[in-house]
Amino acid sequence: MAHLIDLKTFTDKRGHLTVIENVLPFQIKRVFYIYGVDDSERGGHRHHKTIQAAICIKGRCRISNNDGRDEKTYYLNSPSKCLILEPKDWHKMFDFSKNAILMILASENFDEKDYIFKSYDD
Repeated sequence: MAHLIDLKTFTDKRGHLTVIENVLPFQIKRVFYIYGVDDSERGGHRHHKTIQAAICIKGRCRISNNDGRDEKTYYLNSPSKCLILEPKDWHKMFDFSKNAILMILASENFDEKDYIFKSYDD
């Protein structure tokens, strides 16, 4: 099941510095980010092998998740929160704030054969 992790953040009078180091359950092979989203939903899939880490580095959004047994919605509103999505986690992203930037770190390079669009409810 998807789960949140807290990223190590250092704060002083100059601001915040958040570090992603030795906390992900995979090596990063791909990075992409989603922004400028209207009221559309994004995602709507799971994977055969890709693990993902989702971080809303600006603004806020929600990610609903279904692993075939449990369903949960996560609210991402801090760049120090990271949602780990396992391959079995059918997920969709929605309710983006106007200024939201959602960054995704992935364990695999893009491969269209890795995507499963059929949800567990279908």
